[in-house]
Order: sequence, then C-alpha cells, then structure tokens
Amino acid sequence: MKRAMTAAAAVALLAAGCTGAAGGGDAVEVVVTTELIKDWTEIVGGDRVQVESIVPPGGDPHSYEPSPNDAATVGRAELAFTNHLLLEEHALIKLFDSNVPEDIPNLSLAENAEPYGAKLIPLVEDVGLDVVWLGFGVRGDTETRSAEIAINLTGVEGPGQATMFLTDAFGAPEVYWDSADGLDDSDAITLPPNAHTHVNWTFSEPGVYELTTDASLTDAGETTEAGQTTFTFAVGVNPREVTEDATVLDDGHADLTVDLDTGGFVVRDDERGDLDPADVVIDVPTKSIEEVPDAEPFTFLGEAGSEIYQLPQAVLGKHVHGEIDPHLWHNVANTKAYVQVICEALIEVDPDGRETYESNRDAYLAELDDLDAEVAAAINSIPDSDRQLITTHDAFGYMADRYDMQIAGFVVPNPAAEPSAKQVEQLSETIADLDVPAVFVEPNLHARANVLRQVAEDQGVDVCTLHGDALPQDSPTYLDMMRQNASELSRCLGGDR
Repeated sequence: MKRAMTAAAAVALLAAGCTGAAGGGDAVEVVVTTELIKDWTEIVGGDRVQVESIVPPGGDPHSYEPSPNDAATVGRAELAFTNHLLLEEHALIKLFDSNVPEDIPNLSLAENAEPYGAKLIPLVEDVGLDVVWLGFGVRGDTETRSAEIAINLTGVEGPGQATMFLTDAFGAPEVYWDSADGLDDSDAITLPPNAHTHVNWTFSEPGVYELTTDASLTDAGETTEAGQTTFTFAVGVNPREVTEDATVLDDGHADLTVDLDTGGFVVRDDERGDLDPADVVIDVPTKSIEEVPDAEPFTFLGEAGSEIYQLPQAVLGKHVHGEIDPHLWHNVANTKAYVQVICEALIEVDPDGRETYESNRDAYLAELDDLDAEVAAAINSIPDSDRQLITTHDAFGYMADRYDMQIAGFVVPNPAAEPSAKQVEQLSETIADLDVPAVFVEPNLHARANVLRQVAEDQGVDVCTLHGDALPQDSPTYLDMMRQNASELSRCLGGDR
C-alpha cells in the first residue's frame, strides 16, 4: 500500500474534495472508526460538528465487524477519520473506502500524524519460543488500502496431513489450509496490504513436507497473480540433511511474505533479513509434539490424544497487523499530532469555522501538555526495577517508549482451547523471573485475559486494569483514560501517585 500521505498531500486532497460542507450553519457530519477519535474530533469541532463512531463504546476496533446500518452511516459523512496502520479490522477499512462519497476526505490519522511531530515505532516481536515462530506477511504497493491478498495452498508433498489455522481469542480454531480432504480454492488465507499475521502449523507424521503456494492480489476490482513458490518443512527429522547448504529456520520470528513489488515470495526473518524460499528449510522438531485436544472443534487435526507436530502462533487471538505499531495515542505527544491533523481537516471542510477550530485545538493542546507531565510523573514514581508491563494486548509500546517502561510478553501456544500445565508453567516462570507485582488486563478484551488471570492468581500477583483501544465507560474521555492508566500503573507497580 502506498505510504502515508504527507501533510501537504492531505491538505491538497481536502481542498480538492471540499468546498464548505458545513455551509448554511449545519454541523459537519464526521464519521470515525473509534470512540477515541470521536472524543478528539468533538473537542476540536465543538458545536460545529456532529460525530458518529462506528465501533461502539467499549468495542474492539481490531475485531469489530460492520453492519449494513454502518454503511449508511458512513455514506452520510462529510469528513471521515480512521486510525489505520492496520489498527482496525480490514472489513472496517473496506466499509469506509467503499461508502465514503468520492469527493469527501477519508483520512488515516496515524499515517498523516508524522509531519505534525508524531513518533512512529516498529512493532517488535520477541516472544521467546523454543521453536521458530512462523507467520505470513505482505509488503509492497497497492492502488488502494482496501486491497486483499489471497495466499492459497495448491500442493502438498509429504508423509502426512498438513494444516495451517488460527486460534481466535475464545480458543476456537479457524482453518485456512488442510491437506487431509484435498485442496481447493477454500485452502487460502487473505490479508490486507502491508499486513502480518501469526498462525499455527501442524503436521501429522514425521518427514519432509513441501508446501506449494500461490498468491493473488485483488485491488480496485481487478485480480492479478502475485507469485508462487514452495516451502520446505523438516518435521521430526534433521533439517540439515534435507537440502545441502540450506538456511535452517529453527528459532526466532519469520514470515512467509508476499512481495507485491517483485511478484514473488520471500522468507522474511527478523535476524537474517530476506531469504529465498528455495534456500530455506523450516525446522519442526520432535520437541514440538503436542496432543490433539479432546474438543470437537479440533477434530480436523485427528483423534483426540494423538500426537501432532506443531509450530504455535504464540499470541492468542487473531492478530493481523503491520510493521508499525498503530497505538500512537499512548504517547501523549502523538495525540497532539492527531489533534492538529483533525483541526486542519475540519478547516478545509468548513473554512468559516477556522477560528473556532484553532481556538479549541490550542486549548486542548495545552491540556495535553499538562497530561503528558502528569503521566510522566506518575510513572517516574515507580521504582525502575518494577517498570515492567505484562498485558493482554500489545498496545502499550508507545507508552513504554515515551515514559521509560519495559514491555514483557507471554506465550500461549495453541491449539489447546485451555492452557496445558506446561503452558501455565511457562507463564508462571516469566512472571516469577521478572518479579512483577502486578499484571494488567483490558476491560474490552476479557477473553484474552483468561490465562493471564489464572497464572497471576496462582503466583499471588495482582491483576490490574489498563485501557488500550477503548475509553473507560464510567468516564469516557481520552484525558480520563490516560490519567486512570497512569494512576493504575503507579498504584499497582509500587509508585506513589
């Protein structure tokens, strides 16, 4: 997908598409994806705007599925804001791109915030599995951000069944590839542009497997081929004896990546960079053996209790994202950049409201400066050794970067619907090694917190609350959310604020 618009490009788009939508004294109808964006837009816009959020209060933009009524709401927009950087579920982005009228600005705030001083940071994934953590990725330019890339399994050579699936936040599997019943067009996984996802891989028998895949790009109503290749897996056998001089992937994090610019695949390894699939053997060692759960949703893997070789997805729940962390607002300085983008967009749509918008913006920026200092003071009161975050959701990287904290992850291997004794032990060791006084859950992500709550209780560790993607329901403003988060961090981690 083409990179973020510059500020000048954004303004040019706005000027070309808008000629005073709020004429006649009517409020500008602004449609946004999340309640956070709604809060900022209402503050800057005041009584000159009418703002509707598609994701309801307390909802999760990562998983929200739009309704037909949402399409009608978006179709009324005179200005539209999304966060994007793959924060929102792709169906939500497609809803906006398909229904916002062509001459109406449809802006991604995160992509447009950098020229106003926002600091973007990459998503760093360093979950310490003892096998390779293998996912899928897409990179390269597309005409629209609503494009979709399908990756099909077209052939399997090997001694047994090969599957690729994703375990959702409730522990239920969604199967994308399964060689047991033959291959057809349904053996496919679809991703948005510049996306990455984690998945589970299983193999029923030891031996060498060759999985042949092809990719196709659907963009602006046209479908084109996007590459084909074969990936080699060494399952329960010595990977160094499969292909002479091959690069063996046996640890770390890597993606099987469609490169739209070259029309082919690469294996993108975090440590070694781009690798040619023909030169790579993916190790699925004997230590990866797991038992098929005794649960009906997992019968596609075989008989309950039978052994399978598995590379786990490591992060419970659907986890599609891009290379840049989209949760910019947990750094208050980044929110100031969002507010400036919103102000400029409103002025272009409604130039008569410039004075109001700029006055509201300036007053709010001053409040944000005060908030930034409050958050910093609260976190600075926490002893350095206790500034460790274990959460249900990787949403707080900007907070850690801005306010000098450390993010600590946890591993929940799948496909088990319930954590095994080994999995609980691994998480217990992580918490014990860090000697953290508390872990943090998000109110809108209850399902992802089950393992974390269980282990925290077993370890005698407090379970506290942080708000990530949704505002507190009892005080639904961004200022309240950040103050509550800072206070909770200080209270639970040994600070004095």
